[in-house]
Amino acid sequence: MGRLLCLLSLLLLFSLPAQATGLIEEDTTIQATFNGEVLGLEALVVRPDDGRKHPLVVLSHGAPRKPADREGMRARNNIANAREFARRGWVVVAVMRRGYGESQGEYAESSGPCDNPDYVKSGRIAAEDIRQTILQMAKRPYVDGSKVVAVGQSAGGFSTVALTADPPPGLVAAISFAGGRGSNKPDSVCTESRLVDAFRTFGRTSRIPMMWVYTRNDHFFGPSLSLRFHTAFTEAGGQAQFVGAPDFGTDGHFLFSASGAPLWTPYVETFLASRGLTQFERPLPPRDTSAITYPKGLTENGRDAFVKYLDGATHKAFVMSSSGAFGWRTGRKDADQAVEEATEFCAAHSKKPCYAVMIDNDMVQ
Repeated sequence: MGRLLCLLSLLLLFSLPAQATGLIEEDTTIQATFNGEVLGLEALVVRPDDGRKHPLVVLSHGAPRKPADREGMRARNNIANAREFARRGWVVVAVMRRGYGESQGEYAESSGPCDNPDYVKSGRIAAEDIRQTILQMAKRPYVDGSKVVAVGQSAGGFSTVALTADPPPGLVAAISFAGGRGSNKPDSVCTESRLVDAFRTFGRTSRIPMMWVYTRNDHFFGPSLSLRFHTAFTEAGGQAQFVGAPDFGTDGHFLFSASGAPLWTPYVETFLASRGLTQFERPLPPRDTSAITYPKGLTENGRDAFVKYLDGATHKAFVMSSSGAFGWRTGRKDADQAVEEATEFCAAHSKKPCYAVMIDNDMVQ
């Protein structure tokens, strides 16, 4: 019995991801209604663990250039960004729109052919997923639905702009990181004049205060184009503070991320404070990873990867070899696929056999 209890304790130690201090993190489903049909949208909720109601932040994801990549996207990919807002006193929901990840419903937000895109229609359709998420989350007992901030990146940022043109109850501010649509390859946008016109269209009725953040080295929507977006939107009547951020990594389009947090969180804090929306004067402490028990033999890079693995969506697998090489995959359709792909990656970087050390949240070695 003693050995069994010891084994169970070790298994739990391995299988429970370390959450940020004072936060509750839970996978959930948003029951959203579209044209009378109820569909489940994959979502992740991160919120302060204090038993109180808090205002809502809705995080909206981008759209990959390759349509086949939509299926592999997961709400948990946004967990690091969600934690940053939750540490500052917000209930945060990261939601997957129709046609992405494990959300139900067909992909509905296509802008059409590259030479004749309808960006306005695309933005409005995607905004409906955000609207439905806000309406449903406002019913939850821990949400103060009178104060809602919509935050989106790339296509999610563009959809957030569209949302402000026809805002749901409670929307008081919005933030767009690298907002846009239709980038088919680096430094190229399908019929970019149509995209500029779409921002102008949304600006005619948008009156929600916004902040837009674009980096100098964004290879989806570069500096000159993003300024055209802003000019079109604000001249039409929209309210948007433009932040021109410095270079970030090899492509600043991905600033809104865990590694970009030291740069983007001050922008967010300043903007929210200017709107009287600061919730906590001091953020809750960041996530404590010191209690995690790592597989033996992992390098520092391997440890960093293992922490990210623990946050990842199922199905997933982490494999390694005795030489310290490793591989991991998350958000796969089943455990077998996760193990196969992780092993393949590990084997390409190791002369010694690779073996699984964790499948989903269970230790196997």
